[in-house]
Amino acid sequence: MASATSLTILEISAIFLSITALLTYVNHRFIGLPTTIGVMVISIVLSIGAIFLGFLGFEQLIDYEVSLLEQLDFTEVLLDGMLSMLLFAGALHVNVGDLKRYKLPIGILAGLGTIVSAMLIATAIYVMLPLFGFGLPFLWCLLFGALISPTDPIAVMGILSSAGAPKSIETVIAGESLFNDGIGVVIFVLLLGILSSGDIPTVNYVAHTLAVEAGGGVIFGLVLGAILYYLLKSIDSYQEEVLLTLAGVIGGYALASHWHLSGPLAMVMVGLMVGNRGRELAMSDRTRHYIDLFWELIDEILNAILFVLIGLEVVMIAYSGNLFIASGLTIVIALVARFIVVGMTTKTFHRQLDLPTGAWKVLTWGGLRGGISVALVLQLPIGTERDILLALTYAVVIFSILVQGLSVGKVAKSIRTDKTTKV
Repeated sequence: MASATSLTILEISAIFLSITALLTYVNHRFIGLPTTIGVMVISIVLSIGAIFLGFLGFEQLIDYEVSLLEQLDFTEVLLDGMLSMLLFAGALHVNVGDLKRYKLPIGILAGLGTIVSAMLIATAIYVMLPLFGFGLPFLWCLLFGALISPTDPIAVMGILSSAGAPKSIETVIAGESLFNDGIGVVIFVLLLGILSSGDIPTVNYVAHTLAVEAGGGVIFGLVLGAILYYLLKSIDSYQEEVLLTLAGVIGGYALASHWHLSGPLAMVMVGLMVGNRGRELAMSDRTRHYIDLFWELIDEILNAILFVLIGLEVVMIAYSGNLFIASGLTIVIALVARFIVVGMTTKTFHRQLDLPTGAWKVLTWGGLRGGISVALVLQLPIGTERDILLALTYAVVIFSILVQGLSVGKVAKSIRTDKTTKV
């Protein structure tokens, strides 16, 4: 059996960076899909090709790919490496004024919506899976609901920019995705703690943990953002100012994690402060240009690497006939849950939302899932339950990015933009 010999971090990074660069070239030169979608499509095709060759007797290729991926901790790479920079880069160009205008739907969808969606999905798969011989304890179903319910800011903001959605809808989806992943991660960690310890926490403990992690993350992000703002305002040299933002993001995320605060929420707040007040009052035009350029490049490069990894990780999943059908039904369940949450929000608060007619279509179809869901499911204890949920997660994520991501632009163009009629 062929396998990758033990490699250093530098060697692993070099391999995946080289693969990503090659796939981005092939996509740009011959295919022409949006970069994130294109590289994931190619990497999935390569993985399926390796699996097919394995059936023909060429097991060495797939064995090497599996061995290489096993040396790369996807969860650590994303949650402890890429996520801080991707969230900051995404929040850097979100207008706080627009967020305030649509704070009601963003708050409801990111907070209550995430919880309701998690419960709906958990209940549905708890009932559905035994029909195909895959019964899971309800706690495992709740874990799946928590990891699959948040819309992924990395997937959403990477695709929405070229989707042509009305600005108001783009603001709501982007704002929701920036905040609900932090809430989803906190809920997931709480449930994972219950699974590990077997103890049911009290309501007060859950509320306290949510307040400390989520609320503490927001406060920490505001403080760090204020410090960065002061430092940026006190000098005018783009080299040092770019370096300050990079250090603030990486160091701040590490510190938030060390203090058990929500690093994702902290980075969103830092990005909003630097991208709004910092951009307006603390940067010269030259500094603003280089900071925007630097973080745009970081965002593009890391997104490409992330989606290549998602595509290559497909070889780690073993689908059976029944599991394949169950995965298809799970995609439907996730979409229905998203539709219910969006429908409840837009119907209940239609007078206050001031969104274009038909906005619910884009809000539902634009609720993409991505790498964060994959990273979380890989944190589950190894076993049959994890294998089942990994297959379900990949089905939802791949459908979300390939089908919803490629078609959300058409959905956006199909809605009317006459705001005289509410959503």
